[in-house]
Amino acid sequence: MSFIHDDFLLSTKAASRLYHTFAKDEPILDYHNHLPPKDIAQNRQFKNLFEIWLEGDHYKWRALRCNGVPEEFITGKASPRDKFMAWAKTVPHTLRNPLYHWTHLELKRYFGIDTLLNEETAPAIWEQTEAMLAQKDMSARGILRTQKVKALCTTDDPIDDLAWHKKCAADGFEVGVFPTFRPDKALAVHQPEAWNAWCDKLSAASGIEVKNYDSLLRALEKRHDYFHSIGCRLSDHGLNTAHSRFIPEIRADNIFSKARRGKAASEQEHDEFASNVMLHIGRLNAAKGWTMQLHLGPVRNNNSRLAREIGADVGCDSIGDWPQAEPLSRFLDRLDTENALPKTVLYNVNPTANYVFGTMAGNFADGTTPGKVQFGSGWWFVDQKEGMEWQINALSNLGLLSRFIGMLTDSRSFMSFPRP
Repeated sequence: MSFIHDDFLLSTKAASRLYHTFAKDEPILDYHNHLPPKDIAQNRQFKNLFEIWLEGDHYKWRALRCNGVPEEFITGKASPRDKFMAWAKTVPHTLRNPLYHWTHLELKRYFGIDTLLNEETAPAIWEQTEAMLAQKDMSARGILRTQKVKALCTTDDPIDDLAWHKKCAADGFEVGVFPTFRPDKALAVHQPEAWNAWCDKLSAASGIEVKNYDSLLRALEKRHDYFHSIGCRLSDHGLNTAHSRFIPEIRADNIFSKARRGKAASEQEHDEFASNVMLHIGRLNAAKGWTMQLHLGPVRNNNSRLAREIGADVGCDSIGDWPQAEPLSRFLDRLDTENALPKTVLYNVNPTANYVFGTMAGNFADGTTPGKVQFGSGWWFVDQKEGMEWQINALSNLGLLSRFIGMLTDSRSFMSFPRP
């Protein structure tokens, strides 16, 4: 029997029946991912497995480094084929890591390849997939069609013009390609150089000069309105913890002015400022009927050397251990007391806090929307078989599994749709 077969991971007759009878032919609604909308709008035709698999996948980059592969063959100047060969040599060492499953699941699903990828099989697999990737149904849009994707939501900065989303709609592309409002950069008064550059871009995008705290909120609201007009119904926030140290507007304006002058906000000032901005976004979401996604808990960009040399989000992130319960409770409660708590999804990267998140979600049910506050699917390092089982077990013990909104890809790869 092939490693990947029709009942892969379906270990009981009931599991097989549930999947093949009910789930297999359902369309995919991928409500959170990091796919480049430009690739969809331009219907990118990928040349080889490097482009579609390795070009932007920090999960694979991390594994390559752990296997002792030089950076030249990861993000450096080595040829695409040589980088793929480095990955092929690494794959056998990923056994028990979800990358091993994903690699062979994707080879099977997209290319019909049953062969295990390793150093010996890599040349033939490279050539076979290169020929298949040239086919029309293996373009970005072709893949979305063949994988039965009905709609997807990308992750977008408030300053983005969303031109690629508009092009997809104007072309009449049958897969819905919707933006998600991700305003994390608006909070970063502790990093004034980058924050000021971003505020200048926000001014240009919104047509509102961002010169004080009030104008920042108005500019964000204008962009929120614009995103809504393009079909956005989600905000997303990647945070260490929820921010809930609310302050008077005059103090928020003082922190704004300090950062605008190029002086970094203190840790407390950053928390205070971020609390107020997040409160503003929550209110906007509630007013428009959006859903707010809170991704909480990672320690990002730990390796400062690689951050300087390559940039952020290159596979050097890990799980944090900040206290989550009290700040999250205060943030959600403040919105709830104002009758301004939107539908919310809580994603936790640290599985030791699963019961914290699972019980927190039930605190703010209000009898209007089933599953209004969700304990979201296993995220990032917990987005693997064991982690998903932990999340499902916690949710089913503490809440209503029947109201769970289900999995997503959270991926940068068009090959990721078989994973959930």
